[in-house]
Amino acid sequence: MAGIVVFGAGGRAGRAVTVEARGRGHEVTAVVREPGRYPDLGAEGVAVVRGDVTDRGCVGAVAGGHVAAVHAVSPFSGPEQGFDSLDPDFFVKAADALLGGLHIAGVRRLVAVGLFADLLGSDGRPVMDDPVAFPPEIRPFALAHTAGLRRLRAEGDEAAVDWVMLTPAGGLEQGAPRTGRYRLGGERVPDGAHVLSYADLAVAVVDEIEGPTQHRTRVSVRPGV
Repeated sequence: MAGIVVFGAGGRAGRAVTVEARGRGHEVTAVVREPGRYPDLGAEGVAVVRGDVTDRGCVGAVAGGHVAAVHAVSPFSGPEQGFDSLDPDFFVKAADALLGGLHIAGVRRLVAVGLFADLLGSDGRPVMDDPVAFPPEIRPFALAHTAGLRRLRAEGDEAAVDWVMLTPAGGLEQGAPRTGRYRLGGERVPDGAHVLSYADLAVAVVDEIEGPTQHRTRVSVRPGV
């Protein structure tokens, strides 16, 4: 089947997408900054390559020949990392490189993994603006991620790359089982507590590659019924 290139394949979301894609018969190019750090990524049908999602030339080079790309890269592992090394323009640079590089490579579909923090709460404000619901110390990362979303949106409906950002509508649970069920929503956080497995997030990602339903927009993803 057609190949999928996964940027950030060494992270939790990227790994889950790689597993889901391979389970459906897709060849996967797993892009990471340092392949030597991920000896367990290589498997039948998975090619692990070095790459930088903020480099347009690199994106174009590794994406050529694939039917779609996934952006699951995060430069931030958690609050304990601190923000001294955080580039506030990281996600903007990634958006620019992906839009330009994928266009050059002839790859028309991009599925990006979003961040809960910039979904809208019941008051219509982003979750990250509520210090009770969202830890203030992580706000710089949330702002950087939101800037990347704005950059994608700035392309408008005429963008050469048909992108969608799938944003978990709550927590993400590693190791939780794959149910194969999920629900897509809008910009607001749905009522109730929602914890989505990484495996089911990956189902949604690959579904949007195989049969796109959302175009040049951001939607939330929550567990199915």
